[in-house]
Amino acid sequence: MTISVLFVCLGNICRSPLAEAALRHECAQADVSCIVDSAGTADWHAGNAPDDRTVAVAARNGVEAGHLRARQVRAADFRDFDHIIALDQQNLQDLRKVQPKDATAQLSLLLDHVEGQTGQDVADPYYGNDASFDETWLQVTAAARTLVRKFST
Repeated sequence: MTISVLFVCLGNICRSPLAEAALRHECAQADVSCIVDSAGTADWHAGNAPDDRTVAVAARNGVEAGHLRARQVRAADFRDFDHIIALDQQNLQDLRKVQPKDATAQLSLLLDHVEGQTGQDVADPYYGNDASFDETWLQVTAAARTLVRKFST
């Protein structure tokens, strides 16, 4: 069975593409079939590649992210994906506001999937430095590993 996951942050150039890249990598490593995508609640960066620092931190960890392109969440996503996972509380609230009545996707917060981090936001590295992106990478990778274990059972 193939699971489908959409990660969502605000602009879809930092956190959600890192989560997408991390889950794709972890699924490939574990031979788990998973469709993974990412989107933003805002359309500011639609069509753009991820932030250069996003691509760099993924590459430092042996993962390709430069081919990803930002897009905005669509109503169809709520039917097309099994899981829509927000990277922070504000985006989770925004997703709930636009969720159509016929939605089938399960909404959740990413770090709710990591033991001991329930209710926490993934750090937004946008205004930070390389160390900020490293911190975000560690958070999304921990969550990706947990999700892969969950999807494998």
